[in-house]
Amino acid sequence: MKSLWNERVASNFTTDLEQRVYTSNLLGLNDTLVLHGGGNTSVKSIVDGEEILFVKGSGWDLVSIKEEGFSPVKLLTLQEMATRSHLTDTEMVTEQKKAMLDENAPNPSVEAILHAIIPFKFVDHTHADAIVTISNSHQGRKHIKNLFPNFLVVPYIMPGFLLAQKIQEMTQWYDWEHCEGIILHNHGVFTFDNDAKKSYEKMIEVVSKAEQFLDDEAYLSSLEFLDIEPRNFDIDTLTNAISKAKEYEVIVKINQSSLALNYASQHHLKVFATRGILTPEHIIRTKREPLILENDRVEEALTEYMVNYKNYFDTFSSHQMMLNPAPNYAIIHGVGVISFGKDEKEVTIINDIIEHTMLAIFHADKLGGYESISIEESFKMEYWELEQNKLK
Repeated sequence: MKSLWNERVASNFTTDLEQRVYTSNLLGLNDTLVLHGGGNTSVKSIVDGEEILFVKGSGWDLVSIKEEGFSPVKLLTLQEMATRSHLTDTEMVTEQKKAMLDENAPNPSVEAILHAIIPFKFVDHTHADAIVTISNSHQGRKHIKNLFPNFLVVPYIMPGFLLAQKIQEMTQWYDWEHCEGIILHNHGVFTFDNDAKKSYEKMIEVVSKAEQFLDDEAYLSSLEFLDIEPRNFDIDTLTNAISKAKEYEVIVKINQSSLALNYASQHHLKVFATRGILTPEHIIRTKREPLILENDRVEEALTEYMVNYKNYFDTFSSHQMMLNPAPNYAIIHGVGVISFGKDEKEVTIINDIIEHTMLAIFHADKLGGYESISIEESFKMEYWELEQNKLK
């Protein structure tokens, strides 16, 4: 992975926030780092004599974010919140909004508290494919530990306050000066520095190292992908059935790339292709599992999927209202991957996420097997109000 830093362009940005916007956009230009609203960045600055954290607004895309996309929050308030023994989502959102300098700014990222307790000016967080692919393999913890001995490595924990609280506990007596970054298993990576360029290029460095590891240990040769001719399939029947289940006319995107066709032609497809999401926030776009069609019995497969989804909801729900149980994408044996959405934007986002997930799974299987977060943790993310708010 190459750094996109341009000294001539960067010289035009002199304020803390201008530099933050510039390197955020650089991160967003690489879709193997962040996808469609993923990742978050921040900068600590002084406004009218007070320390302020400018953190990415929830749901904003790093590739296009501008100054107005950052939420200015009082740093001391966020740092104090990290020391509490308990904090509900409602309390967190309310107190963060009260601590904002501009009430019209977007809601702060769910990771605002974590950004606040990292004692460096610039903080970058991505869901880098290479990092998450390695940590989502069966021996991911061992590989991550060996590759990144000077990183703080954190087992998977729900993002937001719980994650910030955990890291606050882990770093009570921690030597931050010798820390090269933070890796969150099954989630992503943080880098940081007091200089915008250095923080950005540390991200490029760590991801490049992970990519090299995958090239060395889990290389995917083009020869491994068979030249598959897709079989005939009645897409209209599937589209109509999904539209009826979702109660609106869906747009479909058909993916018959070599990657998609090989993925959709695996043996035991129901086991192979239902092993979960690549990084937690993807679930609000894709659901945890696709509809699997190993034959042309669409209605039968769709009914089974929706019954299973209701069982999944009943198993883990407490007070939530069930989302529509219809699938957001399908994998059809010998045909490819079909994404469903209410418009072209939504269906493109889903397809992009699945493209990255398929490649990661092929790599992780070469490292001994792919393993996502648990079904219960998946449910928590799918029904987390702060994640659903991103869609709204």
